[in-house]
Amino acid sequence: MSTTKPTSLNGTCNIDIGGMRIKYKDKTETFTEENLVSKEPIGQFKAWFEEACNTPQILEPNAVFLGTATKDGIPSVRAVLLKGYGTEGFKFYTNYDSRKGRELAENPNAAMNFYWEPLRRAVRIEGIVEKTSAEDSDQYFYSRPFSNQIGSIASKQSSIIANRQTLIVKERELLAQYTEKTIKRPECWGGYIVKPKSVEFWQGQSDRLHDRIRFRRPERGEKIDNIFVHQGENGWVYERLSP
Repeated sequence: MSTTKPTSLNGTCNIDIGGMRIKYKDKTETFTEENLVSKEPIGQFKAWFEEACNTPQILEPNAVFLGTATKDGIPSVRAVLLKGYGTEGFKFYTNYDSRKGRELAENPNAAMNFYWEPLRRAVRIEGIVEKTSAEDSDQYFYSRPFSNQIGSIASKQSSIIANRQTLIVKERELLAQYTEKTIKRPECWGGYIVKPKSVEFWQGQSDRLHDRIRFRRPERGEKIDNIFVHQGENGWVYERLSP
């Protein structure tokens, strides 16, 4: 890795980090169609996710970056924690009044991106987001530690506050008000599920000829030639993308 060095552009000091790079996979570790463990994305995700869970260097394999956008298309991205997945989609929980909640209310299109650096792998998901049921939100809320439940109520997520002391005072008030038996899930807090339209599996190669295999729903009347577009399972097709 080369060292960084300052350069000057119009009198402004800029840091050149163009030489920063690490070794990814080599040509003996490619990810090809023959390496797919499933011909639909959820089974393939399960295999990669379980490998990430069993990799000690990955402390939070369920950490995922969630991208949302306003109705005008202005994007924002933040990290959330995946709390469930299956054929219905990918589930997370948050405050419905947060920035992401407000954006999802007016534009339900969203994207997720997992990146497991020690494995040199990423998974990209694009789809439509829906709220989970109140029963589902209750089940997860009451499974959380009591301190986390209090935190969900104390924080009006994404709102401006004067300082951290504001949160400490609110937490103290709530601890005096509730016990583990009396606390209730606030209506503004609950689950979302990202129902995927496409799921891409990326594996990095040191020569930058990265492997990219994308599952997606076929277009109406689309011809599946099994050369460029391959027939998958459960209503999915898959294809290789150029890096």
